[in-house]
Amino acid sequence: MARTQAPDHHLQRDEILECAASEFAKNSYPGTSMINLAMACGTSKARLYHYYPSKEAILFDLLDRYTKALIAIAEKHEDLPALILAFLTEYKHSRTRHIALLNDLKFLEEPQRAVIVEAQRKLVDLFADSIQRSYPDIGATPNRGAITMLLFGMINWTFTWLKPGQDSDMLSYADFAKMVTTIFMHGMDKLNSEH
Repeated sequence: MARTQAPDHHLQRDEILECAASEFAKNSYPGTSMINLAMACGTSKARLYHYYPSKEAILFDLLDRYTKALIAIAEKHEDLPALILAFLTEYKHSRTRHIALLNDLKFLEEPQRAVIVEAQRKLVDLFADSIQRSYPDIGATPNRGAITMLLFGMINWTFTWLKPGQDSDMLSYADFAKMVTTIFMHGMDKLNSEH
């Protein structure tokens, strides 16, 4: 007879992913063993294997869930300023997941890596569509990809330096979203005239 899943099975997996994201961000994916993960989660290695067959399975689930969450945000917010704000709000709370996405994707086997890369492409397309809705003439140009990546370049690495709770002079994520929106949509002259 097959063993039934515990009612809190999904919660346990969520907790494991949270611990894994923190450990991967702190020690790198290669520098984190299943024993390290078990210790960080306050459980045994055997219990981790009950939920995931390998460290790679944990990484894949972490990145798969994270990219799906980002896609859901992008699909929900068609207005470009709202999309920028929603993404930066998510980034504020997903620092370790974002680090894993940027640094650890290369450690997945090809079939799993392809799933995450496809999700990233979809995300870029959703942003490009939002830009095109705001700027039909510019967004439809051959430079559509470059313009979209320009916007991602403005927001993707915020987790490395934007830490409002640690620096009293630092902008909040919401204020930074307004700044990005102003610069991206109206240029530095508009930002300068507002200050």
